[in-house]
Amino acid sequence: MRVQKLTLCGIRLRFVLYFTLSIIYCSTSVFAQVGKPRTDLAVGMNGGFVMNTVTFNPSIKQSLKTGMTMGFTARYTCEKYFNMLCAIQGEINYSQAGWKENPNSEETPYQRNLHYVQVPLLANLGFGRERGGVKGFLVVGPQLGYCIGESVREGARYLTPQVLVGDLTQHDLKVQKKFEYGITGGLGMDVSTKKGYHFIVEGRYFYGLSDIFSSTKKDPFGRSANSTICVKVSCLYDVIKTKTSGASQGQ
Repeated sequence: MRVQKLTLCGIRLRFVLYFTLSIIYCSTSVFAQVGKPRTDLAVGMNGGFVMNTVTFNPSIKQSLKTGMTMGFTARYTCEKYFNMLCAIQGEINYSQAGWKENPNSEETPYQRNLHYVQVPLLANLGFGRERGGVKGFLVVGPQLGYCIGESVREGARYLTPQVLVGDLTQHDLKVQKKFEYGITGGLGMDVSTKKGYHFIVEGRYFYGLSDIFSSTKKDPFGRSANSTICVKVSCLYDVIKTKTSGASQGQ
């Protein structure tokens, strides 16, 4: 059973690696022969609001746990293909994950706060005004994370109706797998000025492929992965800009 779990973990890691390489290749090479090259680099800060649950197996009744996220963003635009702007985007973020239980009680529920440093590497495909207007965009790519700490807010607890291995519950366990990986993606809108500022709002979803607890046959949970909805705003500034004509900046 342990060999099967290790094999599954290896498959997930290879999937994330191949996905990352595919994102980089598609963002830099697919349109290289027919698109218009760009060398735009925008950097800035981001911040927002997250809603998180942990997918447990056996399942646990939860409500969305809210938290915050903030960090640094760098976006490199490398190609324009007709009306589509192709870019690679990287971030270093602090984010609050974890879960809040829903024990069907009027008491304050039990809540576990997990604090992460997260690094998404994204393909950013935009449609609209290059500068001085509005652009919609799609982001998708892998995300890595590391749990730097955890805290507990005691309250009413939910106990699974199933008999867990070793009679351990989620309340008894600290995070055993601090390294996290998964896939994230979302949609957003970029309002830019001709002076090089970008004001961005977006929504994302993160699907964790790794577990926070061990998941061997002797462990109580076979699955324990973060699942996150995020709404964030960013402000970026072009530190490097490609010189283009006014007509080429439109749709």
